[in-house]
Amino acid sequence: MSFSLSDSELNDRLDRLPVLAGRERRVEDLEGGLTNRNVKITTAAGVYVARCSGDSSELLVIDRDDEYFNSRAAEEAGVGAPVVDYRPDLGILLIGYLDGVTLTAADFAREGVLAKAALACRTLHGGPRFRNDFDMFSRQAAYLGIVESHGFRLPDGYLDFAGQFASIKAALACAGLASVPCNNDLLAANFVDDGEKIWLIDYEYSGNNDPCFELGNIWRDNGLTLDQLEELVTAYYGRTTRHHLARARLQGTVSQYGWTLWGCIQNGSSTLDFDFWDWGMQRYENAVEEFRSPDFARLLDDAAAGNRDMGEMN
Repeated sequence: MSFSLSDSELNDRLDRLPVLAGRERRVEDLEGGLTNRNVKITTAAGVYVARCSGDSSELLVIDRDDEYFNSRAAEEAGVGAPVVDYRPDLGILLIGYLDGVTLTAADFAREGVLAKAALACRTLHGGPRFRNDFDMFSRQAAYLGIVESHGFRLPDGYLDFAGQFASIKAALACAGLASVPCNNDLLAANFVDDGEKIWLIDYEYSGNNDPCFELGNIWRDNGLTLDQLEELVTAYYGRTTRHHLARARLQGTVSQYGWTLWGCIQNGSSTLDFDFWDWGMQRYENAVEEFRSPDFARLLDDAAAGNRDMGEMN
């Protein structure tokens, strides 16, 4: 399930894009891209990024048409890169290059970065709705089915925590909660800081979702502390409530339990020189830490109590 695209094949495809056809260009590979080959293209007329996708979409449940639509919605919201062209027949989404610094996990400890990240999320969440919904509970079930049907390796004891996972789903259920357009995969590398604002990139897993999933996933995927999670949630909502903190922390655990299976699928199917098993185990260990935390029952209660309050208000 790795994606191999030779330089000659890449240039042939780029020549078929009107904005690049016949133009002199410099092409540079960008870091990352576990499901894509991402290249920076510099021409006299502009600088672009081509996201070149292969055949990994089916097992990972990636819809490239959703990615394109949602990338355009993020651009309209004012937080996503401009979308220049989309050629599903060539497996290419062409976007404008954002001139800024890609964040690392350590950058979130710098003064003001969490506030800027929260503002970027609020901007995206307040923008046009996405084409699809994203729910990690259903995604986890789909991924688990893929892992089991293909005989991929599963972490020892993974299924033992199905009950805790279900209890989170019950605690988070809230009829009055409105979903918002979320990126759902905000690793540090998907934040670009231009010095004035933070942009959000990579909409492979985007979809309308609970905003607390976004916040919780940022917390866990970037190794933030609980104090930093509280700072992020407070910056996002403008105040701190036990309900929102509980939802974000529980959704962070939901993200880790679900993304563990992404690592299992990649470990069993990809030929890339990358340790997907270790990647998945890091997330599994994050989830287990929370499932076993002495705070777990209280978090369920705080989330459920907040849902009841919202229901009474409605």
